[in-house]
Amino acid sequence: MSQYAVVNPATGETVARYDTFTDAQVAQALAKAQAVFESWRTVPVAERAQVVRRAAEIHRERRKELAALIVREMGKPFAAAVGEVDFAADITEYYANQADAITADQPLPILGAGTAIIRRSPLGVLFGIMPWNFPYYQVARFAAPNLVLANVIILKHASQCPESAAAIEAIYRDAGLPDGAYTNVYVSAEQAAAIVADPRIQGVSVTGSERAGAAVAEVAGRHLKKVALELGGSDPFIVLATDDLDAVVEAATEARLDNTGQSCNAAKRFIVVDDLYDEFLTKFTASMAAAPMGDPMTRGIKLGPLSSLEAATRLEAQVDRALAQGATAVIGGPRNGAYYPPTVLTGVTPDMEAYREEFFGPVGVVYRVADEDAAVKLANDTSFGLGSYVFSNDPDQAARVADRIEAGMVFVNIVMADSPELPFGGVKRSGTARELGLLAADEFVNKKLIRTAG
Repeated sequence: MSQYAVVNPATGETVARYDTFTDAQVAQALAKAQAVFESWRTVPVAERAQVVRRAAEIHRERRKELAALIVREMGKPFAAAVGEVDFAADITEYYANQADAITADQPLPILGAGTAIIRRSPLGVLFGIMPWNFPYYQVARFAAPNLVLANVIILKHASQCPESAAAIEAIYRDAGLPDGAYTNVYVSAEQAAAIVADPRIQGVSVTGSERAGAAVAEVAGRHLKKVALELGGSDPFIVLATDDLDAVVEAATEARLDNTGQSCNAAKRFIVVDDLYDEFLTKFTASMAAAPMGDPMTRGIKLGPLSSLEAATRLEAQVDRALAQGATAVIGGPRNGAYYPPTVLTGVTPDMEAYREEFFGPVGVVYRVADEDAAVKLANDTSFGLGSYVFSNDPDQAARVADRIEAGMVFVNIVMADSPELPFGGVKRSGTARELGLLAADEFVNKKLIRTAG
């Protein structure tokens, strides 16, 4: 039986199943992608950009239809789903508008006569492995810059997102992309490994768990393939000084509950200096508890179900283990199917598994620290290094702490500030690459030196 199925997490109903590709279909997709690359790379950049720009327009034209698909696939509240489609459109349009900048020759100063430039050339066929938590946004930030650069895409989406995966392929086809330049494939893990190993694949991009990233990177490494990894996170939210704690609490709640808490760069560890801790905990707990949870198609709902019953039971087991090891649940409650209530934990110590884990759901862990140095030490005491948040009304302190945080991104006195022009990525076990912004366009290109005599 195929692993690709739409199972509505709000109801548990299996809506549709999709057949996994045969090996012959995979071979055909690879052959077609390689063939179309040879012609796609000769298309003028302005024409490639126009196709990608049209894809952005189609995202907006179909925004409600596209949003409804992911509500059903992974439980995202409808308003948030529409917002994700809009953001995917913005990202796609951004790279169309930046086509000249990301393909232009880069002159180099040289120590002699003549000239030298870096010319950015496409690598060829790329393989993307994408997760379920942001079905459109994750694909947009990988596909759009690479199509503008003249790479071509084979895309394996999460097994619970077959309909949104097909919808993205249809968008690019309807935008005028040549047949085979963007191909959605429903493949098993074994078939995906074979695709990574295929000599026609020149690079692999993975967004997902540490386990998935390590497995793909192992295969890619054996075959000397460039691999870009965007993995998990346990982002600190550091509260040092404020004259408006209510605003900080509002930001903290938003940063924890976005996407029902299922975001790699969500704030997950709330590190609060001693003199603000008690009031912050009281207000943060009340704010988390007040978040409306229910049917994701209902207006005003902040929290839908988690992406699957499996995801909810896994989160429940993590929290139960933390409590058994001595943590305290300030608020929480029983799981109801795939619905998991907002939960606030305190008393988590370094000897507990919860201290090292990522909670992928609406669970926040609050820590008390003595001062700035203790806050930074705790923030950095993790194997992850994706994003981070620093709140202080002292600009010098905020800048000082931001510089000391071991993460790919630091947001100072602001949350939910992702934008197409801002690079996204981490360090440590959170990943090896950057997406979004102009940096994303340098992941899968041949930065070719051309040195000419005087």
